[in-house]
Amino acid sequence: MQELSAAFCRLYDIIVRLRAPGGCPWDREQTPQSLRGDLIEETYECVEAIDEQDPVHIKEELGDLFLLVTMLSYIHEEQGLFSVANVLDAVSEKLVRRHPHVFAGLTVKDSQEVLDNWARIKVEQEGRKPKDSLLDKVSTALPPLDRAYKLQKEAAKVGFDWPDREGPIRKIHEELREVLEAASALEGSDPGTAADAVEAELGDLLFSVVNLCRFFQVEPSVALQRTNGTFTKRFKYIEKHMAFLGKELSRDNLVLMDEIWQAARHPPTVEAYRGQRREE
Repeated sequence: MQELSAAFCRLYDIIVRLRAPGGCPWDREQTPQSLRGDLIEETYECVEAIDEQDPVHIKEELGDLFLLVTMLSYIHEEQGLFSVANVLDAVSEKLVRRHPHVFAGLTVKDSQEVLDNWARIKVEQEGRKPKDSLLDKVSTALPPLDRAYKLQKEAAKVGFDWPDREGPIRKIHEELREVLEAASALEGSDPGTAADAVEAELGDLLFSVVNLCRFFQVEPSVALQRTNGTFTKRFKYIEKHMAFLGKELSRDNLVLMDEIWQAARHPPTVEAYRGQRREE
């Protein structure tokens, strides 16, 4: 415990030094507003490290998050609004308050009852007003994909949901047809109005796909991130082999690039392309 305390105090002291007169010009210029983007970026980098199951990378990214959270807290401490200690004490008190089944002998049967207790504690003990709408509890600051997922989950809690996954599947087909209809209307229509219609229909289609993800208990952002990784890996495979063949990445070589893309699913070695290179 002393080692842990010393480690945090060292981080705190370093941040104080960086923000002090004569410290780092960049760190001294930072504000809560300027650090918002860094906070989001570092969070996603931490998620990436977790997905990679790389302990060294995870440790580094968690350190970056500790840095940002501590610095943001200290900036408010400088302004006399609250201290870093206040932040730590507040979250500790909240954890104890919201876990009476751990710290106060309350018995719960499952995790859903834990969540129900949390909601009640927020109102009865913390004095939070009930939301005007169930959906108000879903932050508008969330990335759109995550917000769509959480909005649907909240609505589903009161029964506003498809009975089974066939519902969102049918809806996806319906929305895709409407996207195609809106797209076909682009020709001969006012460009701005037609493009706005396509955007609206594509939004509906994405929302329906998120709904299907929910029925399979798949986080849409996690699924998309996985596909992003797959796409990146395969495109780099194309770059590697096109460079070996002395070919440019261009639409003129699309057929060859597609062949390599298909091969990337079961990658051959570079040797498989040596004959083609010699022939040319």
